[in-house]
Amino acid sequence: MIPATLSRRRFLEISGTAGLGAALAGTVPAAMRARFGEPGFDAPGDEVVASVCEMCFWKCGIRVHKQDGVATKIEGNPAHPLSRGRLCPRGTGALGNLYDPDRLRVPLIREGERGEDRFREATWEEALDRVAEGLRGVIETHGPQAIAMLYHGAGGSFFKTLVKALGSANIAAPSYAQCRGPREAGFELTFGEGLGSPEPLDLANAKCVALIGSHLGENMHNTQVQDFAEGLSKGMRVITVDPRFSTAAGKSAWWLPIRPGTDMALLLGWANLLIQEGWYDRAFVEQHATGFDQLAAEVARYTPEAVFVETGIRPDVLRATARELAQAAPSALVHPGRHVTWYGDDSQRSRAIAIVNALLGNWGALGGFYLTSKSELKGFPGEPAAHPEAPAADRKEGQYVFANENVASGLRDATLTGEPYPIHAWLVYGSNLPNVLPDARKTYEAIQKLDFMVAIDILPAEICGWADVVLPECTYLERYDDLIAPFHREPFIALRQPVVEPLGDSKPGWWMAKELAKRLGVDAYFPWEDPRELIEERMRATGYDEAQVATLFAEGALRTEPAPLYFAPGEAYEWGTPSGKIELWSQQLADMGFDPVPVHRRPAQPGPGEFRLLFGRAPVHTFGRTTNNARLLQQFPENELWINRSVAQDLGLRNGQPVMVTNQDGATTGPIKVKATERIRHDCVYMVHGFGHTSKHLRRAFGVGANDAALVTRYEVDPLMGGTGMNVNFVTLEAVEG
Repeated sequence: MIPATLSRRRFLEISGTAGLGAALAGTVPAAMRARFGEPGFDAPGDEVVASVCEMCFWKCGIRVHKQDGVATKIEGNPAHPLSRGRLCPRGTGALGNLYDPDRLRVPLIREGERGEDRFREATWEEALDRVAEGLRGVIETHGPQAIAMLYHGAGGSFFKTLVKALGSANIAAPSYAQCRGPREAGFELTFGEGLGSPEPLDLANAKCVALIGSHLGENMHNTQVQDFAEGLSKGMRVITVDPRFSTAAGKSAWWLPIRPGTDMALLLGWANLLIQEGWYDRAFVEQHATGFDQLAAEVARYTPEAVFVETGIRPDVLRATARELAQAAPSALVHPGRHVTWYGDDSQRSRAIAIVNALLGNWGALGGFYLTSKSELKGFPGEPAAHPEAPAADRKEGQYVFANENVASGLRDATLTGEPYPIHAWLVYGSNLPNVLPDARKTYEAIQKLDFMVAIDILPAEICGWADVVLPECTYLERYDDLIAPFHREPFIALRQPVVEPLGDSKPGWWMAKELAKRLGVDAYFPWEDPRELIEERMRATGYDEAQVATLFAEGALRTEPAPLYFAPGEAYEWGTPSGKIELWSQQLADMGFDPVPVHRRPAQPGPGEFRLLFGRAPVHTFGRTTNNARLLQQFPENELWINRSVAQDLGLRNGQPVMVTNQDGATTGPIKVKATERIRHDCVYMVHGFGHTSKHLRRAFGVGANDAALVTRYEVDPLMGGTGMNVNFVTLEAVEG
């Protein structure tokens, strides 16, 4: 158990957020420290620019200090609702990316065969002409729909406009089908709306929170970690369901080391107990939900004893944790998670989470799911809207009917198979596809079938070595992006603006997209001269006055009037489902031939000598985006392979011993050091994702640790929305001596 007196500051120190400024002092050259002061303290003569971080998707507000054109320190922006004056280690360590000597600084054009990683430097004029020529050739031969864009990051918005203007709907972010998509589908099917980002979780006021494989304190979603810490300081009880004793498990009243792949059975067991024991919120369910009787009948078989057989969680523990949630309701919630693509039934597992939350009556309740609102923001006056004629090629007719975004792996499959129609060109923005999409062999095979590929990136990641043209983008600290206005408890508009001049000959994405639009005859879709004009005119068109525009540029964020966060007692609500109610039993799913209530099906288990491969995050890294960052590598220099201590002893493996890891298909990665620990089950191993780079141009990251993505050669596709369940690979270990 965690003491109720645990403070927010203490939790952040434990999880690795606080104290990083002092830790980073050793990575700042002595001359810079003498000139600009130690990190964490203001220096005389600082100029401070407010902007928005891009070290992960959370988009926290930042204040960047600089002197003489050199950025010297990054801190959280108190005026921004997502950071509230605090940053995670990645945010404060972003100068390591800005000043990374391995950054791409000039355009590159391929020489030799694709994949040989042979390039020559080019001028921007030559490189952009080559990109325009390649895209134009594909359009003239195959039509504009033969172009696909795969992207990650806010700067991709300008290229999305370009690709739509050319006439293609084939635009996809791997973060949907390879990460968060199943929970959006599961919650939309149940509540009629997805969760978005940031998720509307009232953690600061919750009395009990269940984490199902959600690693708060390691994923370092800034606002959530702050709220989680505040909840802990108020005595919040935490139930962590995870095969591994995570950072969050160390703050929990309960750790349930579940058998991997059986979370569905546990959730349905909780639902059964809430119903059978009368612990559910009867008034909320009767007013807002439909399908209760059908749900009760379907989950009746998930008794504590039956769930124990599947999960390994004792019946008394299942009862006690269900009771904890019920007693705290409606100020209790089951966290929906973020990276939820595990076993291929992930939308249904996310729906099971949504159903348990509905039974707790926590939607629109203090300590549950708050109601979000959004700042109004209009488009640029006179900017035309693009309407591609052909539907996206990410699925065949009748596939993934509950996906509300395009599926990146589906676009790769269309490139490979030509169905439903072929893709001939890729525009890849900020996404290292071989380490993002499952089964990298398919990714490389698809690339070889392309007529043309352009990669836009900051660092020479593996994907760049396969491109025909590489365009070097400047970092988020050197550019404008479009305005940010998410749904949140405090609606706001945030601004990313340049802090320092671009290094080398790198350019901002908006400039590249606009220049390509000119060459391709679609510059009408970029009717502004520069992004500052775009930003100011959007604000004025919406009705914001000059003082508010000035506030946005000065403080980096402009807050607007919030809507109510919680339901009033007995308040009516129109849910976005076909029935207008929370759908505990789904007619939509039944009509399409799917289970109207989630069903647990036992996944394949490891064979003799095999372990299920699990992977996750470290609090100081954003997957492979930061594993070349000298500052952050000092805090977490390489990944390790977690294995149960007793199992390691049986295998003759000692702590710190390097091993090679091989999966069921013969794919191998390593060496990686063994972390023998009692904090993980005996039937699985775990490593942090993002290491084991094979690009020799990433000089700090090359060959360091193991690449879990190389081991994900199998995956199960979610039939509801196309997500790729990747926790279905098994590995063996071989010691490396000498």
